[in-house]
Amino acid sequence: MRLDKFLKVSRLIKRRTLAKEVCDQGRVQVNGRVAKASNELKVGDILTLDFGQRVLRVRVERLQDSVRKEEAELLFTVLDDMRAL
Repeated sequence: MRLDKFLKVSRLIKRRTLAKEVCDQGRVQVNGRVAKASNELKVGDILTLDFGQRVLRVRVERLQDSVRKEEAELLFTVLDDMRAL
């Protein structure tokens, strides 16, 4: 599954176009490497998202094309949620 689509389906980022823009700015890493929106994800990949005041690290648990809102959190596990002081 493409990185930008996963970010949208998992509801880590609300819109796919916004997910693509964040990736293009170099604010998303997959397994420690800056990733493009077209990067293919696998189960077990570690994503690091830089939201400016917040850095979020998650592990991909499942890949699905669509999920209900209540099930979106099952697609990933939060490893770190760091906030700048």
